[in-house]
Amino acid sequence: MLPDPHLPMRYPAKRIRAILVLAALVLWAAPAKAQVTSQITWRMTTEYPQNNISGIGLTTFADRVAARTNGFVTVTNAFDNELKISSGEMPRATLDGRIAGGDAFAGALSGLDPVLGLSTLPFLVQSADVARAANSRARPLYEKALAARGLKLLYLTIWPATGLWSDRSLAGADDLPKLNLRAYDANSNEVMRAAGANAQFLPMDAALAGLKEHRLNAFLTSGDGGAGRKLWDFLPYFTAINYAMPVSIAFVRNEAFAALSEPLQREVLAAAAETEQSQFALLANRRSENYARMRDNGVRIAEPAPPSLVAALRAAATGAIAAWETQAGSDAVAIVEWARQQ
Repeated sequence: MLPDPHLPMRYPAKRIRAILVLAALVLWAAPAKAQVTSQITWRMTTEYPQNNISGIGLTTFADRVAARTNGFVTVTNAFDNELKISSGEMPRATLDGRIAGGDAFAGALSGLDPVLGLSTLPFLVQSADVARAANSRARPLYEKALAARGLKLLYLTIWPATGLWSDRSLAGADDLPKLNLRAYDANSNEVMRAAGANAQFLPMDAALAGLKEHRLNAFLTSGDGGAGRKLWDFLPYFTAINYAMPVSIAFVRNEAFAALSEPLQREVLAAAAETEQSQFALLANRRSENYARMRDNGVRIAEPAPPSLVAALRAAATGAIAAWETQAGSDAVAIVEWARQQ
């Protein structure tokens, strides 16, 4: 017997709706189950301690990634060069799969591309605001340089101004030849040598070994870098020459980032942006906090630095900057010219 076409088809409609709801639940549950069994962990590193500004950045990033991805992506960090991978070695270690990425001091990456050494150019910026604006302009260049080598930029950390730690008080330019000094990149090595110091470009671990073995008696680094390493045990003087406000760059392997779904990529980039903002906010009081800690540990801080010392360093810097400009390209040089006018 055929159904009456004028009667409502309630029951078949209910069955259809039930089938559709069930199908939707199955489709929803499938990726959820896959997420539970396919969580992603990134191993990242820095050669600096956890309480250093770079270490704080990695800790913040790990927290923000876990929160934004509901724990689906986790970041485990190694601090204080626990993995024996210096900043300059991080790109190769990342591409080799030993780590997913890390936070590297930018000056040590300038061998990959000169533009990555922009933030360590001497006496280019003298304030946090100018440093932030200059690095904002340079960011596309940093991203391009890293992407060409299979790396994805996550966030930047601006460091407090670089000064000179030494085992003696520095009265002026005549004291520079007395320094066996650790420089932190090729540019600063050239500048310090031109000014008369016996400088060596060394990664932090090698520099600390040289300090403990009394082969070095001075460090070019910030109060942040020195306080984190307790340089006051060997170098109880700090001269605030305001040499530069360099950055460190956090990155991961392109393949590791590309393996994430698009929604997860958006959350990771949002976590990176939040970390960068947090790092810049941290910078506002970082110098005064470092100085207080340094003074508590017996460091004598010379601020302002002796004029003849700064004048000698500025004069020595001109050649290094000119050489860098011939290698870095017009876009990078334009940023330097902008910064000089601020």
